[in-house]
Amino acid sequence: MSDKATSPGEAGTSAGDPAAARPGGPLPGDGESIVVPPAMLKQQAGWGQAPARPAGSKDDEPQVFASTVRKKDLSEAGYDENPPGVGRLGVILGTILAVLLVGSGITLYVVNKDKSSSASATPDPAVTASPTPTADPVPPIKDTAKVLPTATGDFGKKATITLPKEAADGTFVVKEIKSGDGPKADKGAWVTADFSAMNWGTGKEIQGSYESGKPQLFQAGGGKLIPALDQAVTGHKAGSRLLVVAPPAAAFGTQGSSGMGVGPKDTLVFVIDIKNANAPDAVLGGEMTAPPADMPKVKDNGKKAATITPVPGAAEPKDLKSAVLIQGKGPKVEAGEKVLVQYTGALYKDGKKFDSSLDRGQAFTFVTGGGGVIEGWDKGVTGQNVGSRIELVIPASLAYKDQAQGDIPANSTLVFVIDILDAGVGSQDS
Repeated sequence: MSDKATSPGEAGTSAGDPAAARPGGPLPGDGESIVVPPAMLKQQAGWGQAPARPAGSKDDEPQVFASTVRKKDLSEAGYDENPPGVGRLGVILGTILAVLLVGSGITLYVVNKDKSSSASATPDPAVTASPTPTADPVPPIKDTAKVLPTATGDFGKKATITLPKEAADGTFVVKEIKSGDGPKADKGAWVTADFSAMNWGTGKEIQGSYESGKPQLFQAGGGKLIPALDQAVTGHKAGSRLLVVAPPAAAFGTQGSSGMGVGPKDTLVFVIDIKNANAPDAVLGGEMTAPPADMPKVKDNGKKAATITPVPGAAEPKDLKSAVLIQGKGPKVEAGEKVLVQYTGALYKDGKKFDSSLDRGQAFTFVTGGGGVIEGWDKGVTGQNVGSRIELVIPASLAYKDQAQGDIPANSTLVFVIDILDAGVGSQDS
C-alpha cells in the first residue's frame, strides 16, 4: 500500500482496493513484510525444502521471507488492475509470493504487470515458476475434447486421475463432472477450492492441495493465477467438481516450471473441487448472541455497516476482549492462513464509525501473522471458526498506539465487528 493513507470514500480511492481498505488505514512503518510461521511452511512444503532458518531462531518464531519496502515517494496510481478489486500489492508481488506457495505450487502467480516494484528478496528459480505470462494466447474454454482423462473419487477427497494413451490435443477443457448447488463463483467472487493434479506430458502426479491439507483461497477471474485455476472456476457453483485439461498456454506457458517438473510442452490435468464461493459484498446471516454486558452493543444492518453502541461509563480495557456473536461451524483459522472478512470499525469511547468494508461492498483479505493488520486483529481472528461473527475490543497497545490514523485519534481503543467468511492458503495481497 502507499505510504499516504487514503480514507474510504476519498477521491481517487478504488472501491475494491484492499490496500486503501486496510482496517483503520496503513500500519506504521516503511513497507510490508510477508511472514509465514514455520508450521504453515512445513505443512505446505511440497516442491522443495523449507528455507534455512537463521541461527538462533526459535522453532515457533515466524520467519520473514520477502519484503516490499518502498521509497517514500512511490505511488500505486500506475498499477493496472484486472478486474478492479483484486488488490495491487498482490500483482506487484507476483514473483516473490511464489516462494511462499511452494506447498501448493499450482497457485503460482503469473501476472506481474508493473516492473517497477522493489523486491528485496529474489525467488529461487528452481522452486518457482516464471511469473511472466506466456506469449501464446490462452485458448478458449471448451467442455470436451477428442480424448480426455477420467477422474474418480468423491467430492472433497483427492481424485484419482487416469490418463489416456493418446496425447493431449491442445484443447483447454473445463468439464463439470459433478454439479454443485451452492453459491455461484461469478467473476470477482472469493473462492476456496481443493485440487488434484497430474502432468499429462510425463504421466506423473503433481502435489495438490489435498496433500497440504488446506484449500486455496483466491478471487475468481482475478487474472493472478494460472488460467487453469483462475478461469476454470468462474461461472460454476460451490459443490461442483471440475475436470480441467490445461495446455501450456493455460498453465505455465512455454517456459514450463522446472521446480515442478513441468516442461514447456506439457499439458496439465486438474480435478478441482469448489468448496465455497463468496460474493465481494457477502455477509453472514443468522441470529446473533448479545455480547457481554461490559462490551459495546452491536446492531446487525445486513449488508450495511453494523451499528456499534458503547456502554456508558465503561472503562477502556487494557487487554484484548472478544465475543462470538454468531458461532461458525467451519475450521479454525490458523496462523499463516489467508482470511476473507467483512468488518466495521468504531471508536470505543463514542461508537463513531471510522471504517467499514461494507461501505465499499468489498470483502477484505489478510494473512494472519503476516503483519498486514494491527496486532489485535491477528490475535483476535486467529483461532476463531470460519463462519463466525466476532466482536473485538482492541486497546491502543494492540492497535495504533500513540499514532493518530485518519479519524482515529492517538491512543484510541477500537471496536471491530468482523464476519469471518472463509480461510485458506493464499498470498498477502492486501
